[in-house]
Amino acid sequence: MFGEYDYPFRLESGQVRIRIEEDGGFFTYHRSSDGDDVHKIIGGKRGKIVINPVEPVNLPEEVTKYLEIRFTPMAIEPDSVQEVYLKFPIEIGVFLKGKGEGDLLDIFGLTRAKYSLYGTPDEGIITRYYESAVYERIPESDPLREGVLSLTVRNSSRGWVEVSRVVIDCSSLYLYYKDMVSLAAQMDIFSREIADVWIDDRPLGEEMTPVSLFSRARKTIIPDKIPFTMEYGAGE
Repeated sequence: MFGEYDYPFRLESGQVRIRIEEDGGFFTYHRSSDGDDVHKIIGGKRGKIVINPVEPVNLPEEVTKYLEIRFTPMAIEPDSVQEVYLKFPIEIGVFLKGKGEGDLLDIFGLTRAKYSLYGTPDEGIITRYYESAVYERIPESDPLREGVLSLTVRNSSRGWVEVSRVVIDCSSLYLYYKDMVSLAAQMDIFSREIADVWIDDRPLGEEMTPVSLFSRARKTIIPDKIPFTMEYGAGE
């Protein structure tokens, strides 16, 4: 389903049905997904639509920019590196493609959004919450619902550390898609309480397409590559 399309067109994949058709002097956009129906009017001439996976922090509204993934606890020995794979939720953006920019027409998701609090009630942050198993290799996934995260965990502390969650700043994601949606990140652990999380700009497969339209459509700029510091620990 992801990609670029000339309209008018019809598209159906699983629970998602999207079509743009001529209606008098306008085009009409229709989207049906998981019991949700959206209808909009598009003015102007024939054009192009881009359908991309986007960061999972927009629905039902922009509550937070942080994603928290909980997973089976892992004990990491001192001065070691462990790469694992996790799943994370995605949302789907539909864009009207213009000259050099894309304008957001619609956004939807097939995974129910849950939220949590990372940290203390006074100083913690609200996160989009998701639970995942831990995989040794890239797992199979449903690209309309979830992506695959490669998480490289480095324990720079002097003792064993138990890791069971990662918090990601979604304002600087580098998503790629082809047969799956992929994301890569690193976690540098300094103690049981402190860890830095970095987002890597690299795909998990060959010939994957980078997602770049969403930040431009929202007129925002992806910040410089800086880590998010988990100050309340990466364990329970």
